[in-house]
Amino acid sequence: MARFEGLRIFVVEDEALVAMNLEMILEDLGCHVVGPAMRLERAEEMVRDGLAADAAILDVNLGGREVFPVAESLAEAGMALVFATGYGLSGIPDTWHGRPILQKPYTQEDVAACLTRALEDG
Repeated sequence: MARFEGLRIFVVEDEALVAMNLEMILEDLGCHVVGPAMRLERAEEMVRDGLAADAAILDVNLGGREVFPVAESLAEAGMALVFATGYGLSGIPDTWHGRPILQKPYTQEDVAACLTRALEDG
């Protein structure tokens, strides 16, 4: 899919198999994967160190800790965000309801649709 060719996508996901699957999906779409960060601390460190990415796909729950502090930093920097969760919209605070939600389990088409929406929304 040419519209994603060369995009750098920051992946924050604590489940190794889910992260590997998402990496394969993104690579098949033509994206370059940044990360993945599998812990909240690592994601925060990468952001502090000047993360270079076009968009981020953030697992909402990282080992029992919410990813929203990282999301706030990325949103302030103007990065397109997608939230990944198995809980749907109910697991997302109201302030983030305008962002695309990638419902687990997801397909390549789901990822492409959420990325498209996130990039269009800015």
